[in-house]
Amino acid sequence: MNRRDLLAAAAGASLLPVLPAPGRAGTVSGDTAPAGSLDIVAEFYGPGPSGIAVTPDHRIFIGFPRHAENHSKATLAELKGDVLVPYPDKALSLPSSASPDHRLVSIHGMTTDSRGRLWAIDDGKIVGQPIAPGAAKVIGIDPATDRLIASIVLVPPTMRPDSHMNDLRVDLTHGALGTAYVADSSFGTAPALVVVDIATGRQRRVLADHPSVQAEKGFLTVLEGRPLRYDPRHPTFPIGGVDSITLSPDSTILYYSPLTSRRLYSIPTALLSDFDATDAQLAAGVRDHGEKVMTDGLATDARGRIYLTAGEHDAIMRWRPEDGTIDVVVRDPRIVWPDGIFATLTHVYCTLGQWNRLAGFNGGKDLRQPPYLLVRAPIAPPIREDQS
Repeated sequence: MNRRDLLAAAAGASLLPVLPAPGRAGTVSGDTAPAGSLDIVAEFYGPGPSGIAVTPDHRIFIGFPRHAENHSKATLAELKGDVLVPYPDKALSLPSSASPDHRLVSIHGMTTDSRGRLWAIDDGKIVGQPIAPGAAKVIGIDPATDRLIASIVLVPPTMRPDSHMNDLRVDLTHGALGTAYVADSSFGTAPALVVVDIATGRQRRVLADHPSVQAEKGFLTVLEGRPLRYDPRHPTFPIGGVDSITLSPDSTILYYSPLTSRRLYSIPTALLSDFDATDAQLAAGVRDHGEKVMTDGLATDARGRIYLTAGEHDAIMRWRPEDGTIDVVVRDPRIVWPDGIFATLTHVYCTLGQWNRLAGFNGGKDLRQPPYLLVRAPIAPPIREDQS
């Protein structure tokens, strides 16, 4: 009697096959099944993209930092059709002999303010070199004129030798000309939030010792099927402290998260923008919203929903502030290390730089496979102008 007959006899009834018939596959993980709709906006065969911002009139701007690859292309560019144009011009965006405080060195995170103006953080870092004085700065550009409206150099003690000024958001409701909030995820192990008054250039580091900005000790991630443990001395994937950052639609709340973490935090901007507030007062204002997915980028839509890059799941997800629920916007195997993210009224845009495949994380072998992508997914249900 064969195995199936024995099982049937033991059960006293006929059974369905307990093993798949030859040539038939069993069930597969839902994590491998694409979900949602993904459009490829652009393919890049040069340096990898990071920051992304889209103006209300649909102009697209992309940052190409030099902290991982010292490339000779534009560090800030506008995508016109299928062409990247140095922005605001070649003199500022391309490598030159100008002093670091008079050119763009390594544009990383990007955003727009409530008036549709473009803002970016220049992390000032060229791979293999120390950050030069004047290189790290907050810049603002008015797309209506394509001219700089602000260039605020970050200086010590706000700026540290191991700073990694990673991303920023700009709040026009506090300060004479607004306030910039910058995530310094740190190339070392000293992250912090940075607050900059745009009118005066006054700046400071805050919450540097608070758990909400720190990488989680012992953190474990699974990227492209590889379990990887956080080790700041010998990193095998992109790591760091506070990195993801976004504002509520009315700029009253700043949400943030460390890169090496799955927790989401927030703090009222009325408190964060107050240069007289002590770190103890700031710490008391921090709210822990609980666990989410590991994120390298956050973006807010007009309804206050927050979009999450979910590199462990090849996905972009969405968090709802009213109840903390998370849903999948789009999942696709082409989503390899989603980085910069930006939500418009109709779509969420995301750059895919494949940063986890850099040689430094893979025993000296660069595993990236150009083209690098700029993708977008529709926001469902669609957001109309009258629903802000």
